[in-house]
Amino acid sequence: MRSLALGMFWLLCCNAVEPDRRRPRHTTAGGQNQTTAQTKAADNHCKAAPLDFVFIIDSSRSIRRHDYEKVKTFIINLLQFLQIGSDATRVGLLQYGSEVEPEFSLNTYTTKAEVEQAVRNMEHLATGTMTGLAIQYAMEKSFTEKEGARPAHLHIPRIAMVVTDGRPQDTVEEIAAQARQAGIQIFAIGVGRVDMDTLKTIGSVPHSEHVHLVASFSQIETLIAVFKSKLCGVTEMCQVVDHQCQHICVSSPASYRCKCRKGFSLNPDGKTCKAEDVCAVVDHRCQHICANIPDGYECRCRPGYQLTIDLKTCNKIDYCDLGNHGCEQDCVSIPESYICRCKKGYTLNLDGKTCSEIDHCADGTHGCEQEFMSTKDSCVCKCRKGFTLKPDGKTCKKIDHCADGTHGCQQEFMSTEDTCVCKCRQGFTLRPDGKTCKKVDHCADGKHGCQQEFVNAEDSCVCKCRNGFTLQPDGKTCLQLECHDGVMDLVFVIDGSKSLGPANFELIKQFVNSIVDSLDISRMGTHVGLLQYSTKVRTEFTLGQYTTAHGVKQAVSRMEYMGRGSMTGSALRHMFEFSFSAKEGARPDVPRVSIMFTDGRSQDDASEWANKAKNSGIIIYAVGVGKAIEQELREIASEPNDKHLYYAEDFQSLGEITKKLKSRMCTDKPPDEKMCQCENVLMFQKDVTEKLKSLTRKNIL
Repeated sequence: MRSLALGMFWLLCCNAVEPDRRRPRHTTAGGQNQTTAQTKAADNHCKAAPLDFVFIIDSSRSIRRHDYEKVKTFIINLLQFLQIGSDATRVGLLQYGSEVEPEFSLNTYTTKAEVEQAVRNMEHLATGTMTGLAIQYAMEKSFTEKEGARPAHLHIPRIAMVVTDGRPQDTVEEIAAQARQAGIQIFAIGVGRVDMDTLKTIGSVPHSEHVHLVASFSQIETLIAVFKSKLCGVTEMCQVVDHQCQHICVSSPASYRCKCRKGFSLNPDGKTCKAEDVCAVVDHRCQHICANIPDGYECRCRPGYQLTIDLKTCNKIDYCDLGNHGCEQDCVSIPESYICRCKKGYTLNLDGKTCSEIDHCADGTHGCEQEFMSTKDSCVCKCRKGFTLKPDGKTCKKIDHCADGTHGCQQEFMSTEDTCVCKCRQGFTLRPDGKTCKKVDHCADGKHGCQQEFVNAEDSCVCKCRNGFTLQPDGKTCLQLECHDGVMDLVFVIDGSKSLGPANFELIKQFVNSIVDSLDISRMGTHVGLLQYSTKVRTEFTLGQYTTAHGVKQAVSRMEYMGRGSMTGSALRHMFEFSFSAKEGARPDVPRVSIMFTDGRSQDDASEWANKAKNSGIIIYAVGVGKAIEQELREIASEPNDKHLYYAEDFQSLGEITKKLKSRMCTDKPPDEKMCQCENVLMFQKDVTEKLKSLTRKNIL
């Protein structure tokens, strides 16, 4: 209690210094406040130890602009009681939304004025909330010697302060634990609707020292005095707080941690300790072995013994007395088990139970390579079928029935156990004479079932289709192509986010395969590639990977649903930079078309990379379903929008969309061109387009 009273007195004293610092007054001169002038006196009372201090600031769209300015004021006020310099405290800052934006590193500025000005110059990102990504960046980049962090052997505390107002859009628990394990002390400040459990997964322990939640950005200034008491380091924290550590309390510049004496480890409560070797510290009275277990210890016996009823002493086990050994002659008890033995003049059989009279081969000294047989007087070696015994009477050699060259085989031959057998190469069959070969005609029996044409291959009869037709999946029948003279490089960009769901993802795969059925996919015809995206982008197959509709459809059917976020901008960037490259199979002077499918709002900016793709000559068709945003679809689709943008209310409409799409495939061809350019690959009939526009206004706008 005395320690707690001293701690409260010290904190109150420290908070009493310069009370105006917690309520900074703003001025219109140059857009700066008077914080620095107000806290000069406080600097003289705060002899903070050197720190490597990195601010991690949430700059998501949920933070309003005037609240964003309050965060900047909070940072500037917090700097006032820190001694900033290359040999004192170094300060870095990064802000984050959907991506991480490093503002300045630990080695960028060496004066407090430079840091304050850099904070004032920060601009609001107003995007997503990727908190885990920001913590990972701080751990892997900000706290490196290259970015200004001092070497670990100098023991300069590394402190990160995370300020956020919402639930992260990524996972933070694992990466925050890695950062803390790496020696970074993390303070987590939540504002408004932040879940306290989320803050606790971010902040260091004890949470009472590292996790803080305020109701609004107007109240964040109330934390200034709290952090001044934590970071100034004028007093050992273990001396002023009721730490409740069972063994040892270790102070740090802003907190403390509990530690156990040698031979003990810290319990999950972070306060109490348990013995690592309980057997070494208690009077266990085990006769043989004391074994540590999670809840204490237990006595165990050496092999061949069993624990008695007192759970301390041991008795020897006689396994033969159990009566279930099955030995034909003698049983001998050994530790942990028993063995069977035979009387003199007998030997133990392989079953380990029964006995046989000794034979001359039993001692294993016969030296036979393959088989042996005990006779009346000795052990004789034998060879397996197809082998013959060598003159040494021990080893065997294989009999080569083909070696004399009298087999008369036309093509190939093989020695078997009994004779020399003739064989034919692949694509040939042996004639009745058993010597000569003739070519196999797999189509000769007329059972191939091909609808149009067929060709005899080495292994089978292969069906083919005439020009303008494509082979169906049954490998027999042919389907007339609806765009048999159309040539393009077509890349599907498919949304695989979690909002779609596995069942609807299967409908999308059917939609893609239906379009594939209408195209002349061949080496000289249309080539198809496909990307799937969620939080990341994955190339399912490239333009140059398949040259048949069957191969493309099989690849589509094998696609696995990703089911995470919806980074449409990243997907369009990947399509623009990689999918239409020569490396992935894109061809020069061939029209480039992309069909982008989505069912919801993108978590990043899609317009920039859509414009770059369209400016490079790529025609983009945007297809939206359900909760897709019309404005995003308009930014993505090529002009005019009425030919390149389509929306359906639900996934049940895809069947109708596919039917209309296939009926209009390649109906419009540019003049004076030898090949179908397919500019309007996804244009519906006029009445269907008007109907979808009506649905768009009803469900999106």
